Amino acid sequence: MKISIIALAASVGLSTSAYAADVAPTAVSYTDGAVEMSLTGTAGDPAAGAKVLGSRSLGNCVACHEVSALPDIAFQGMIGPSLDGAGDRWSEAELRGIVANAKMMFEGTIMPSFYKDTGYIRPGNAYTGKAADGALDPLLSAQQIEDVVAYLATLKD
Repeated sequence: MKISIIALAASVGLSTSAYAADVAPTAVSYTDGAVEMSLTGTAGDPAAGAKVLGSRSLGNCVACHEVSALPDIAFQGMIGPSLDGAGDRWSEAELRGIVANAKMMFEGTIMPSFYKDTGYIRPGNAYTGKAADGALDPLLSAQQIEDVVAYLATLKD
């Protein structure tokens, strides 16, 4: 009996991990800018999302947006809208779409596309002034997108 339960648990774990494959940036399905389906099949971690959102080397969202819930991060931006209350203003699907590629919802926005790897006009090789050497990776991973969405969903008025 124990062996069959262990075998069942192992098979469920394998099928779950097979489902948890990331959606490729080119395979993301947008509906009016929103992305209904998780990019990873794994729930986002709000604490990790706050770190990505506030990190100058990752999302750097605070360069343009203000987040009152992160008072320890200095020099928050005022270019984009405040993210206070984002969880009330947008659904999880809308937040996912905005973070992945805001241009799909807000035409003409200057917000970067964090989960895109093609369609750039003039991609460069970091700060060298030279063309990119090869394919570009998204700015954030699929799980980082899910983490940021999970954090933004906690920001209620």
